[in-house]
Amino acid sequence: MSDPKHDASSEVISFDDFLKVDIRVGRVVEAEVFAEARKPAYKMVIDFGPEIGLKKSSAQITKHYKPEELIGRLVMGVVNFPPRQIGPMRSEVLTLGVPDAVGEVVLIAPDKDVPIGGRLF
Repeated sequence: MSDPKHDASSEVISFDDFLKVDIRVGRVVEAEVFAEARKPAYKMVIDFGPEIGLKKSSAQITKHYKPEELIGRLVMGVVNFPPRQIGPMRSEVLTLGVPDAVGEVVLIAPDKDVPIGGRLF
């Protein structure tokens, strides 16, 4: 049985539904190993600019990235989901990625340097 969260034939939504998801570009300003996580992950602090500010995120991205490589990197994140408690950490944004050929997360980011806080459209 397929997983509906990852099904290629997803439910059709309206453009207004899409506009409800606030996806912004941010810059990673802190990254460290999330030792308390059940699966290997990092804790990050991401700067989404003056309107949104600094937000915390947890991401299972340890296969392709090291914490020191993440500092200064642009990432995309959903900033209007409710915070989620992940062990002792409160994750405030969902950092976006896509799976590689073996299912490991590869981060999504603009391919040019853009101002942080910019909204995806």
